[in-house]
Amino acid sequence: MPRRRKWSLAAILGVVAAVVAAALIGGELYARHEASSRVANAVQCEVQDSAAVSFATAPPVLWQYLTKHYPDIAVQTAGNQVRSVKGMKVSIDIRNIRLNQANNSAGTIESLKGTITWSTDGIKQSIQDAIPTIGSLVTGEVTTNPGDGTVSLKGLLDSATVKPQIVNNGLSLQVVSLTALGSTMSTDSVQKSLDELTSKANNYPLGIHADNVKVTDSGVEASFSTNNATIPAGGGSQDSCFANF
Repeated sequence: MPRRRKWSLAAILGVVAAVVAAALIGGELYARHEASSRVANAVQCEVQDSAAVSFATAPPVLWQYLTKHYPDIAVQTAGNQVRSVKGMKVSIDIRNIRLNQANNSAGTIESLKGTITWSTDGIKQSIQDAIPTIGSLVTGEVTTNPGDGTVSLKGLLDSATVKPQIVNNGLSLQVVSLTALGSTMSTDSVQKSLDELTSKANNYPLGIHADNVKVTDSGVEASFSTNNATIPAGGGSQDSCFANF
C-alpha cells in the first residue's frame, strides 16, 4: 500500500476515534447532568430548598445509567430551610441505588445516611415565623449549651430552655424549663407548638429515621439513616417527588 494511502487511512481512523471519543464524552456529560438533575429535583421537592448532587467518578455515570446501578451519590442542600423550618441544612450519602421497575417500586437503596444541621439563627427565625404565640421567647439571642445538650431561648420578659431529642424517629425540642412573665403561656402549650414546628421537617420518605442528636456551639446536629429502602414508583400524592426519579 502506498505511503500516502497509509497516511490517509491513519487520518480517517484518527478522525473516527476522535468522533467516538467525543460521542462518549458527550454522552457521559449528558448522563451525569440528567441523573444529577433528577436526584436534585426529588430532593428539592422534599425539602423545598435547592440541592447540589454529585456522583462517583467511577464507573462513568453513562455506565451507571445503562446498568441502572448507582454506587455512590452525595447530596447537599443549600441550608435555607427544610420545608418551613428555617436554617436547616441536609447532607446525604446514598449507596447502591438499583433501579428496577416492579409493581409499586422503582428500585431499592442499600443505605442512606445523612446529617441535619439547624443553626441557632434558624431556630430563632423558625419559632418567630411559625409560632407567633411563643415568639416573645426568642426576641433575644438563642444560645446553645453543648455541655448539657440544651438550647436557651430568651426574650425581653420570657425565657425557655429546650433539649433536642429523638421522639417518634424524628427530631424534637423538649421543654426543660419555662419562665413566662406577664403571659399566659404554659409548658404544655409551648411543647405543643414546638412539636407542630418540628413535625414539618420530620415526615421523611423511604423509611428514613433520626438516629441521634447533639447540641453544638452553633446549633443542633442530628443524624438519620435508612437501609434496604424501596423507592416508590411515584404518582401518588405522598410520593409525587419521586415520580420522575
